[in-house]
Amino acid sequence: MSPTFSSLHVRNYRIYATGAFISNIGTWMGRVAQDWLVLTELTNHSSAALGIVTGLQFLPFLLLAPWAGMIADRFPKRRILLVTQVSLAFSSLLLGALAVTDTAELWMVYAIALFTGVATAIDNPARQSFVSEMVPRDRLANAVALNSASFNGGRLIGPGIAGLTIAVFNTGVALLLNTLTFVAVLIALVLLRPGELRPAPVTRGKGAIKDGLRYVSNRPDLMLVMALVFVLGTFGMNFQITTALMATKEFGKGPEEFGLLGSIMAIGSLAAALMSARRPEPRLRVLLVALAGFVLATAAASLAPSYTLFALALVPVGLSALTALTTANAMVQLRVEPAMRGRVMALYMAIFMGGTPVGAPIIGWIGEVWGPRWTIAIGTVAVALALGGVSIWLARHENVRVSYESQRRPRFRVTTAPLSEAVPEAAR
Repeated sequence: MSPTFSSLHVRNYRIYATGAFISNIGTWMGRVAQDWLVLTELTNHSSAALGIVTGLQFLPFLLLAPWAGMIADRFPKRRILLVTQVSLAFSSLLLGALAVTDTAELWMVYAIALFTGVATAIDNPARQSFVSEMVPRDRLANAVALNSASFNGGRLIGPGIAGLTIAVFNTGVALLLNTLTFVAVLIALVLLRPGELRPAPVTRGKGAIKDGLRYVSNRPDLMLVMALVFVLGTFGMNFQITTALMATKEFGKGPEEFGLLGSIMAIGSLAAALMSARRPEPRLRVLLVALAGFVLATAAASLAPSYTLFALALVPVGLSALTALTTANAMVQLRVEPAMRGRVMALYMAIFMGGTPVGAPIIGWIGEVWGPRWTIAIGTVAVALALGGVSIWLARHENVRVSYESQRRPRFRVTTAPLSEAVPEAAR
């Protein structure tokens, strides 16, 4: 089997990945349908309302992270996922029923978004760390990258289907179709062979949350990655808002064109995930170069004069963003002890997605005051400043140098002497 898909050789992971891919298609259908419901049916293209909905969905990541991580390390992850996936299916069913019957109101969408956020906040650390129980360590980076490929493969298909469904039927039907896709991942979880899983040691007793926080605070390599991910997630990854505003307010497009933007971005994201799957070890220099590419790509997208050029600019945006996120995720998972993985991944997800409750309303307000283009440009500026700050920190605290080899592309090498005890050289 090709190195890109080596993790699919493992039966449990292959079954899980199949169900997750179908569910990911539905997830992206649900996101597009929810945004369209808020923007065009419940408000008059209010970016502020969309920002609040997005913020409520991600607020639980910030508030519940320590407890979600403790749950992931204390209980069987497969059982946790069965409960959370049923909860998410219920929230999708409820919103779809309200939309189909024309009884949905904005406050109801707010409430459902918050409930969905709670279920997702508990689901994510368990799902992220569950991968390490299905595949051996030498295939973990590959499995993490394939998970990203699955998520963005769903993103390639889901938005387009959602746009067509909304145009032909209505928003409620698209939401109900999302509900049906949860059945696939539930069946996959039931079909897994427990005897072939590699469960991490179960954490018992008091102080588990404090132990997780202490563990991360003593790991500067993890804190560096999480700092970059925080800025990227808070100000740069609000595509749920930015593409909706650019499609509807800046270019005056309908649901088909709006859904198409998500699929076009997924071309770059899927390519990034598949390229990451071929890398045996995630490296810091890949993360830094990907963030630099994100700055350039989002700058081009914010300045695009037409819908077509904006859509084309989203391909490198998706490529650079997913390269950065896949690399960061794999770096964190490979560098932590198995018994701490659930709590560390909960903190990672809280930092990445928990910043959205702060960033999304700000992005929404910027869209109202300065216009849709600035909702993208603010991410460009924020990530550029963060990248500059980290580069200065590395130059002062680490041995950073750029070396050029003749007749070959420039090679960027980061040597981190103070972190050498915690991190193997191959991982940098």
